[in-house]
Amino acid sequence: MRPNLTLRPIPYLIAAALGAGSAPALAAGPCSPCGARRAAASSKNPCGARNPCAARNPCAPRNPCAAKNPCAAKNPCAAKNPCGAKNPCAAAADKLDPKLVTRPKGTKLYSGAPTAALVAEGERLWKDPKLSTNGLSCNTCHQGGAAFQPSFAKPYPHAVEMATARAGMRSVAMDEMVQLCMVVPMAAKPLGWQSRELAALTAYTGVVQKNFMKTAAAGGNPCAAKNPCAARNPCAAKNPCAARNPCAARNPCAARGNPCAAKNPCAPRR
Repeated sequence: MRPNLTLRPIPYLIAAALGAGSAPALAAGPCSPCGARRAAASSKNPCGARNPCAARNPCAPRNPCAAKNPCAAKNPCAAKNPCGAKNPCAAAADKLDPKLVTRPKGTKLYSGAPTAALVAEGERLWKDPKLSTNGLSCNTCHQGGAAFQPSFAKPYPHAVEMATARAGMRSVAMDEMVQLCMVVPMAAKPLGWQSRELAALTAYTGVVQKNFMKTAAAGGNPCAAKNPCAARNPCAAKNPCAARNPCAARNPCAARGNPCAAKNPCAPRR
């Protein structure tokens, strides 16, 4: 007896041979070319789940260099000039005993170190407020060659207005000028005449004077007269945030093997 053969559509037979079920089930695959049409008619695209690469870029958090610039804080030179309100050098006060700042006859100044070493030590002492009793240092008023009278360009000994007004001295030597600054604006005791500290400050004052002479010969800085902040702004140094932005490096999602750069599993197959 011949078997009862029923003709089946070819697509159905192909689907059955592949074990994929019925033809409609094949067409309904979520990532098949036909699935796109069904997705368009449905309320939710089966492939519309959140793209794993659509998550927030790991480089997108707040840029560490976008934070407040450490140099944008209040400019230390914009603060009230410590020499401005009441000039410690020009203040009217009792006459000073000239013996405090006049080198005694026969004094042998310190000479137990090379000049370069004394200059280096003098530069440190020039900026040291501990030498004073009021928090001032030589650098407070003379930063960047500021607050010097034109007479500072003359070789010592020479007449200094403060020495004449406060102690009646017609002229002073450089070491005597250092002592005068110790006693008057810095309100401290004079240094020992044979001390290394006095020798160091005197040596460095000589370097400051030479630089002042060069500036004066070049026409002088019109802003350096009284501005103790005329020196280079500490915030003008290289901006620590000007270095390469750590987030400007290659995007870790752009590297080879990006899971989102691969072929979209929901894209129609070719």
